[in-house]
Amino acid sequence: MKTKEVRIGDRVIGGGNPVLIQSMTNTKTEDVSATVAQIHELEKAGCDIIRCTAPTMEAAKAIGEIKKQIHIPLVADIHFDYRLAIASIENGADKIRINPGNIGSKERVKAVVDCAAERNIPIRVGVNSGSLEKDLLEKYGGVTAEALVESALNEAAVIEDMGYDNLVISIKSSDVLTAVKAHELISKKTDHPLHVGITEAGTLRRGLIKSSIGLGLILSQGIGDTIRVSLTADPVEEVYAAKEILKTLGLRKGGVEIVSCPTCGRTQIDLIGLAEQAEKIAQEYDDLDIKLAVMGCVVNGPGEAKEADLGIAGGDGVGLLIRHGCVVKKLPESELLGALREELTRIRAEKNQ
Repeated sequence: MKTKEVRIGDRVIGGGNPVLIQSMTNTKTEDVSATVAQIHELEKAGCDIIRCTAPTMEAAKAIGEIKKQIHIPLVADIHFDYRLAIASIENGADKIRINPGNIGSKERVKAVVDCAAERNIPIRVGVNSGSLEKDLLEKYGGVTAEALVESALNEAAVIEDMGYDNLVISIKSSDVLTAVKAHELISKKTDHPLHVGITEAGTLRRGLIKSSIGLGLILSQGIGDTIRVSLTADPVEEVYAAKEILKTLGLRKGGVEIVSCPTCGRTQIDLIGLAEQAEKIAQEYDDLDIKLAVMGCVVNGPGEAKEADLGIAGGDGVGLLIRHGCVVKKLPESELLGALREELTRIRAEKNQ
């Protein structure tokens, strides 16, 4: 769905631009070196926008030094103290995330809005199921999609009434179906870009499932301009998951797509370990746009891998390197991953000629 364009640093969202991936640091923002190191890892994984919390004035001021050392836009996450929002903007934040309802009086909210307007910094208005106002909980009888939408639009209206509409809206719930319905409703009521995610999704396994279902249902309807896969895990895992969700939905191309067969009684190799190692190697070749098949049977591997650009298969000490279903090299199983890396490097070199 077509939303307004919003510029965040050197990136543009909305207006039909590609959906961008966001994550959040879990370091102390005041610790510049640790925060920069984590952001560099996230950049390498494919993160497009990074959010850092600014709970103290020291953290807000650290944003300036962090910005000098990173290559993606930085969003400052603010709660309660309007002065931290202003300081974050003054120290170079490319966007701020606030909830006007917890910033304080109208005068304090306006001070933040005026500061953002001076620099044309977008404001993300964030509402989630745990922050709904008491009157809306009473009106709707609890947390509902309708309550989330009304809350978000009310908060956005506070800023719009101050003459500023450079906004991004996020409405999040840990309940997948509530989140999906809320996004369906709000997409018909506003053209502000939407940041999408299933909040508090959980640990790596559970969170991946919930986020994949929720984001899949929302994004497949054309709703959403930025996404975050919220996991109780290393933030790098959030980025990897987001990339796979976007690729699966056809919303992002590039990178090595891996298909692998399930294990079975015929498997004579550590197929799980082989697939995991192949996946790690493939992450180093994100500039390629190919399909890699990882097969656990040297008998059926070539046939099963014929739809892939490249394939590997192993079993009983033997490894095969396969191109479009044809065996191009037979080698000891112990040399299989090395041969895969060499072939990927060769494909990259051919691509860059």
